[in-house]
Amino acid sequence: MVYYNPKEWFSFIFRLNRADTLRELFPLIVAVGAYAGVVTYLLIDYWQLPDTHILKKVIYIHQTIGFVFSLLLAFRINSAYDRWWEGRKIWGSLTNNSRNLAMKLKHLVNESDAAFFNYMIPLYARSLRNHLRDIYVPEQSAFINIDKDKHVPNQVASSIIQKVYQLNKNGIINPEQLFSITTEITSFTDICGGCERIKKTPIPYSYNVFIKKFIFTYIMTLPFTWSFDLKYFIIPIIGFVLFVFASIELLAEEIEDPFGHDANDLPLDNICENIQKHVAEIFA
Repeated sequence: MVYYNPKEWFSFIFRLNRADTLRELFPLIVAVGAYAGVVTYLLIDYWQLPDTHILKKVIYIHQTIGFVFSLLLAFRINSAYDRWWEGRKIWGSLTNNSRNLAMKLKHLVNESDAAFFNYMIPLYARSLRNHLRDIYVPEQSAFINIDKDKHVPNQVASSIIQKVYQLNKNGIINPEQLFSITTEITSFTDICGGCERIKKTPIPYSYNVFIKKFIFTYIMTLPFTWSFDLKYFIIPIIGFVLFVFASIELLAEEIEDPFGHDANDLPLDNICENIQKHVAEIFA
């Protein structure tokens, strides 16, 4: 995730980073600009169509469609941001519930059991992060043996609740305390399910394809209407229009799955480090 000062907005104009869509779109912008130049040459210089040609009237269709298209793109970016923000809230809940669970267990268990929870609670956050990124990072530990071919976060959560039930059976944790602790433990599975829902449920395929086709069709037909008024100035202008529309779609695609390594994805590594740090401070 990119950290920045939102008040220094003027410097953003001249700054390029990995998340800047201009890098990715630049070859396409050049190609579309060349296409617009060829169309303008054919209409104005080669065929020498008059300003009263019927193609000039098509601009009214673009104006009408452009308004509807702007609403469609606004909905697209808002829906993607809602997924990004929901993911952030879910991981914020994981942070809070990990702290709460550690604070409750600190005053109930002995030193050896505290070492178990001091390792397992942050392990769940790391396991969930890796699970959402479709990777497995092995860790050597005497507290748990993980089968990488099965659902790793479920194995970690199951090991934690098994330990809690064992402590309850041994009389270390009474039923009232068990009820209080179970709330945080069961929330781990709810958090995992919420993240999996965001990751595995993209926007409908037809909707995604329609937006891309609409952008392509809209951009490719613009030279046939604007070239009569703008002449060859249409080349940079159509490149800018493509940059704006395509950037919105690219940014929406990036943030609708916020658990990866992209520059605008959630800082899961930092969140996991903070959970480990704060849990260790609680059990210290």
